[in-house]
Amino acid sequence: MNSTIERSLSKVPEVTLTFWIVKIAATTLGETGGDAVSMSMNLGYLVGTAIFAALFVAAVVAQVSARRFRPFLYWITIIASTTVGTTMADFADRSLGIGYAGGSSILFALLMASLLIWYRTLGSISVNTVSSPKAEMFYWVTIMFSQTLGTALGDWTADTAGLGYTGGALVFSALLAVVVAAYYRTGISRTILFWIAFILTRPLGAVVGDFLDKPHSMGGLDLSRFAASDVLLMFIVACILLFPQRAAERAH
Repeated sequence: MNSTIERSLSKVPEVTLTFWIVKIAATTLGETGGDAVSMSMNLGYLVGTAIFAALFVAAVVAQVSARRFRPFLYWITIIASTTVGTTMADFADRSLGIGYAGGSSILFALLMASLLIWYRTLGSISVNTVSSPKAEMFYWVTIMFSQTLGTALGDWTADTAGLGYTGGALVFSALLAVVVAAYYRTGISRTILFWIAFILTRPLGAVVGDFLDKPHSMGGLDLSRFAASDVLLMFIVACILLFPQRAAERAH
């Protein structure tokens, strides 16, 4: 009986309000945590990317190897993807001199290519189909591109576009509200709306994370990156423990 139930479930969580709350907290943690390693510890973007990339690969291997959905393992992998996304985007935008607009354009193209190849290969990009190793690999590659894109897009909005961190947070919050309205009031594909929302939560987390730890002179609260990361991590753990998450039902 238990094995039959497990085969009918995917390896990712059911998409609920708790999912989105934890996702935004995780993306914010990715920003503060990534900056803590690359900036506060003075390791630089390249070294930070190498560290977090190794952690991300290890987490993905563990996630793919798991026989069923494990909440803590799943969110560890999400956090790893968002921290490597932070340092990777910063390295491309700042160290390589591509710039926020250029980096965002390249990453958007990679993200769209990932989704297209996933769809052409397996016939669906719905999270409810993420139950096989091949689907999981497409899922995590797509997520890594979306997290990296979100960092570049968030920085571009706050810095280059001149909206600042609070302005950027308001813009992405408003866009997410539009997605929510479309979910309840239109017949637009739920899968498309999911990925749009998933992508938008990353730049929202990026600007909120920067708002927390950037200096007052730059419009931030100048909080310790390590302290902010610790608080966000404890919040995520509390959400997982207090609001148990179920695996999404697998599409047939």
